[in-house]
Amino acid sequence: MENTLHEKVSQDILLKAYNHMMLAKAMADIYEENRNICKYVHSTSRGHEAIQLATAYQLKKEDWISPYYRDESILLGIGFEPYELMLQLLAKAEDPFSGGRSYYSHPSSRDENKPKIIHQSSATGMQTIPTTGVAQGIKYIQDFNLQTFENNPVVICSLGDNSVTEGEVSEALQFAALHQLPIIFLVQDNEWGISVTKEEARTCDAYDFVAGFTGLSRMRVDGTDFVESFEAMKKAVDFVRNERKPIVVCAKTVLIGHHTSGVRREFYRDEEDLTKHRAKDPGEILRKQLLESGTDEDLLKQITKKARLEAEEAFERAQNAEDPKPETVMQHVFAPTPITEETGTREPAGGEKIVMVDAAIHAVQEIMWKHPEALLYGQDVGERIGGVFRETVTLGKKFGSKRVFNTAIQEAYIIGSTAGMSAVGLKPIVEVQFADYIYPGINQLITEISKSSYLSQGKFPVSNIIRVPIGAYGGGGPYHSGSVESILANIKGIKIAYPSNAADFKGLLKAAYYDPNPVIMLEHKGLYWSKVPGTEDAKTIEPAEDYILPFGKGKVIIEADQNETEKGRTLLVVTYGMGIYWAKEAVKNFNGRVEVIDLRTLIPLDEELVFERVKAHGKCIVLTEEQLNNSFAEAFAHRISKNCFKYLDAPVETMGSLDVPAVPINLVLEKEMLPNAEKLSKKIEEMLKY
Repeated sequence: MENTLHEKVSQDILLKAYNHMMLAKAMADIYEENRNICKYVHSTSRGHEAIQLATAYQLKKEDWISPYYRDESILLGIGFEPYELMLQLLAKAEDPFSGGRSYYSHPSSRDENKPKIIHQSSATGMQTIPTTGVAQGIKYIQDFNLQTFENNPVVICSLGDNSVTEGEVSEALQFAALHQLPIIFLVQDNEWGISVTKEEARTCDAYDFVAGFTGLSRMRVDGTDFVESFEAMKKAVDFVRNERKPIVVCAKTVLIGHHTSGVRREFYRDEEDLTKHRAKDPGEILRKQLLESGTDEDLLKQITKKARLEAEEAFERAQNAEDPKPETVMQHVFAPTPITEETGTREPAGGEKIVMVDAAIHAVQEIMWKHPEALLYGQDVGERIGGVFRETVTLGKKFGSKRVFNTAIQEAYIIGSTAGMSAVGLKPIVEVQFADYIYPGINQLITEISKSSYLSQGKFPVSNIIRVPIGAYGGGGPYHSGSVESILANIKGIKIAYPSNAADFKGLLKAAYYDPNPVIMLEHKGLYWSKVPGTEDAKTIEPAEDYILPFGKGKVIIEADQNETEKGRTLLVVTYGMGIYWAKEAVKNFNGRVEVIDLRTLIPLDEELVFERVKAHGKCIVLTEEQLNNSFAEAFAHRISKNCFKYLDAPVETMGSLDVPAVPINLVLEKEMLPNAEKLSKKIEEMLKY
């Protein structure tokens, strides 16, 4: 037994693994003994230690790994100390991952001497998409020689078997297999999904489930046996490092601890099940193997005792560490942007007017010529048609299929992958084909992207641009005409632009590129080509390549007559997107008595400008294309009322679409639902009577 064991794995590694297993056990025991102190919900790795340590020991500093919430042994194995983990357990200020903002074993790290770890949420399985995005980004970097590595990077995504049933996991597997990405999906199968058994949850395990993904290798391993796990993970990592292809490793594990400290094993597991799992304790299996191979029993006892003392000391230190200061709660919502002022030439001498769709094409083209880290992908954006609105036409031909390419119908992947792409230093520009189809990607936008900067203490702001054609015109119907800005504006941690003309579009897109935060560009389909009557002004002289328009800067596009304002006879319309053109048409009827502000961006919002002008006029309408109830417009109207109350001559009004669930396809019904210049004129006339 001795020769066989040591031929497979060296004694040093075996003892290292045993020490880490005893540390993990001691930590779990201490947490259980101190439940009144460990008040924040947590999971431990008990039962999963062997496969986790076997994985961690293969990794190099160039690699990336996304551990999930039960993977504390992976963290120990790649070099984090118990004290560092306990700082997060107790939500202390010096928690190196989140500064006391996130749960135990929710790491994020850019440590130069360890594998890198992006932020990920607690939503099971959702980490697969951002992590596959890391692998996608590494492949892109290597394809274009943007960076050199001492070792080919390997990406590992860890997840539990019951989370494999999530649809977004399949999107990640599909993309990894199709594009042959350098990633290992490590699936740890302890047969439980909280209280849901494998029989209740799935028809097969992950190994059988992934069989249909052509190009995706797979292996099974006993994840409770460290030696077997070490050999399997060495084989898997070597395969990916050398072949640059994906693989799924299905590791059978046991659950010795609780699901979490809040969902305890005695709530749902009987003694027979617990006994079965405890019989496969990885620490006991390795201890028995070491003893059989001739390791001194006293040495193992010393390791166990030392691990307990180390964990106790770390726990006491962590208890005494400081809590976060209240004033830090708003830090890292956004990473600081370098774009704070309008720069460059907005109207070059002799310039020609262009439509908004050409502003989009030209802006992206200029960015991609200048920045090799920029790439564009989404449904139908590739060379054949260049987007269903021709908004990316010619770009595929100019930059090739590795920089501009089509994806499958996978909105979650399109959006969520940008988190991983951004983490490795790329700037993905992606497109959701219609605003109505952004909903499958909302989960990634909320759980992964919007929280990444905040919960990683600014280590991983997601720098992306998500382009979303939006709005109704000409019988687009209920699934191609929707407005979604209120839903998006409720997501904290993202920025939203909504340009109304070509010049603003180009300047804002450039600002979005240089902004280190996630940006959604809402692009009204009716303004792309200025084909909708009354939208000719969406065409503007094309700004120069150096023109940049910062976010959060609204603009007065029509000024009221000063004399009328001084007499208290004027009104302010605050709007954006298509609302600009309804307002422009409507104000023609009121001889200088109406002022119009184009917000241009919704997050950040130029409240200062709006409040200033509301105070001057005393009357205000917030105009939107969206349905009104519970909308962005209503929320903003409330803030205007609150901040300008003593200056108002009348309640702040809102105007938008009728509160129906969708935009009808029939043109008569569509017109009845939507605002327009005529309806706005009536509203203005009513308000000017105050």
